Amino acid sequence: MPKLSHVCLIASLAVPTMAMPTFAADAPKEGAMSQHSVAADPYQWLENVTDDKALTWVKAANAKTEAELASTPEFKQLESDIRAILDSDAKIPGVEKIGDDYYNFWKDGTHERGLWRRTTLDEYRKPQPQWETVIDLDALNKIEGENWVWHGADCLKPGYERCLVALSRGGADADVTREFDLKNKQWLKDGFFRKEAKGALQWIDQDNVYVFTDFGDGSMTESGYPRIVKQWRRGTPLESATVVYEGKADDMYIAATRDHSPGFERDFVSRTIAFYNDELYLRGKDGQLIKVDAPNSANKSVHHEWLALQLREPWTVGGKTHPAGALLVTKFDDFMAGKRDFDVVSKPTDTQSLDEFVWTKSHLVVNELHDVKNRVFVLKPTPDGWQGQPLPNMPAVDSVSIAAVDSDDSDAIWLTSTDYLLPTTLSYVQLGEVPEKLKSNPAFFDASKHVSEQHFATSQDGTRIPYFLVRPKDMKHDGNNPTLLYGYGGFEISMTPGYSGGVGKGWLEKGGVYAVANIRGGGEYGPRWHQAALKANRHKAYEDFAAVAQDLVARKITSPKYLGIQGGSNGGLLVGNMLTRYPQQFGAVVVQVPLLDMQRYHKLLAGASWMAEYGDPDKPEEWKFIQTFSPYHLVNKDATYPPTIFMTSTRDDRVHPGHARKMMARMQEYGDDVRYYENIEGGHGGAANNAQQAHMNALAYTFLWQQLK
Repeated sequence: MPKLSHVCLIASLAVPTMAMPTFAADAPKEGAMSQHSVAADPYQWLENVTDDKALTWVKAANAKTEAELASTPEFKQLESDIRAILDSDAKIPGVEKIGDDYYNFWKDGTHERGLWRRTTLDEYRKPQPQWETVIDLDALNKIEGENWVWHGADCLKPGYERCLVALSRGGADADVTREFDLKNKQWLKDGFFRKEAKGALQWIDQDNVYVFTDFGDGSMTESGYPRIVKQWRRGTPLESATVVYEGKADDMYIAATRDHSPGFERDFVSRTIAFYNDELYLRGKDGQLIKVDAPNSANKSVHHEWLALQLREPWTVGGKTHPAGALLVTKFDDFMAGKRDFDVVSKPTDTQSLDEFVWTKSHLVVNELHDVKNRVFVLKPTPDGWQGQPLPNMPAVDSVSIAAVDSDDSDAIWLTSTDYLLPTTLSYVQLGEVPEKLKSNPAFFDASKHVSEQHFATSQDGTRIPYFLVRPKDMKHDGNNPTLLYGYGGFEISMTPGYSGGVGKGWLEKGGVYAVANIRGGGEYGPRWHQAALKANRHKAYEDFAAVAQDLVARKITSPKYLGIQGGSNGGLLVGNMLTRYPQQFGAVVVQVPLLDMQRYHKLLAGASWMAEYGDPDKPEEWKFIQTFSPYHLVNKDATYPPTIFMTSTRDDRVHPGHARKMMARMQEYGDDVRYYENIEGGHGGAANNAQQAHMNALAYTFLWQQLK
């Protein structure tokens, strides 16, 4: 059973970039703010997402940007090249085992919205598998006159005859859930249906589901997520569903699910109070809830007889103190009976942290990061505790990820391996046997002229900051190389190496240098790395990014006028701070689906759910430090800023497009070199199909190359 965390992180846009080092003298003094911190906001009207006046402003800004960037033959060729990569039939079709078949969701040039299709494992092993279409989303959109975007399917064990399919209009987080007959491949006319909202349905059995959604006034949290979970019986109106659990208005997300593992069927309710602060309850047959009495900060997961706790804070229990970042395992029933004996199956060090773990039928597979490079270990319970060894025959790459093929019935895993210059490969690994390489992506760009390296910079407080660098083999260390630096630095998300055809085609093949900074706020070294840049310490993430930029300059790889930076979501807040705090250090800035107005972020869409990360602006003592990293309030009409482009989506219902709109309007008022593009669809990912994604990427790379070449 997966971890019971139904909340969506602020996702980063996985586009490579490079940032330049900054000096302490470049940063604003503590508490230094522009006049905007107290003045009325003249651009608040741009927060009205679909208001005619606001959309007229958006369309005018889009047209100006299109005229500047998208009118040349070079742009059209790049857009076409990136679209061909996204549409390629040679890409790995990732699969999920559902019953005896293997399902894949696929988008290409012919199927812009996508196909949900299936095949067998034997067929999947072939270079060109035969697929059976289950749902054609483009055909459905044509019939219904909609713009549905796929959000996934949950199919009921053990028969897998019925599925709950989530569909989003235009890619927003809010979606609908519809019941689908998997056997006959048709929608059930009178099946379960959840109207458009943030939330979900989860199977209990064929005639009952858990439903957490918008039930009307007061049923959603201040973050805009479900506050109430109910049990709903087939054939009855939703209004008659019985309440299972009610959270508080200032909670983040309330949900419930059933673990359908044969012999271990259990029901759970999760109460997410804030990021990395949640409670898990076992629901008895009588409906009573019993708390799984582990720390709120720990990630909790249950598989068969086992309970796993991934600690985010030190925990003293059973006479022992376990460090933050440790992975503990014990028998679930023993734990619920009061026993507190654990096996420590992964323990952090100064250079090592837990990246992920998966259960198979009889093993626990642990994936660790050692200085941001993956190593996988296979463990099995014995009378003397859990014993393990490294996964043999590992591919010679820096980055791998793992997933169980079927955690109930199989000891096989999917192993995905990748690197900045090595196309992604998918292997089927039956534990104890030699990995079977099944699929590889084609080479979408010529990587033979480049080399990938890892370096370390020193941040302002002396902390060692790793970063990856991809450069031409014959690069001259003369400081004149166009360089793109990417970062994220939030929500314990790690930036590990990965192959990107778009980055290769749009940047590396042109001769550009690409770097990724593993700054604090992320998860590269576990919880301590994340917690080091929370709230009042947020500035450390920006100092880290600046240090990497400084290191790039010190190594004579680049110089400020040739250094561009890019980031999305929380990474948009990062580069927004680089723009306003260290403007002289960069030659171009790409800001995507960003947070920028940190005085109002908690009042916009899902913003309230991120206060554990940034703080509460309504508390004067917290606004005192928040204002020091609020780009919308830091921008100064007397400063000179590097050329910048803001990119967002009208349909982003996670990070409000008003952030980017208002920042653009303010800087435009001051006469800064700024441009803007807002995709009408796309949700928080920025694009709803490959054509839109190619267009957005081509705009970003064209802008960067024009400014930095």
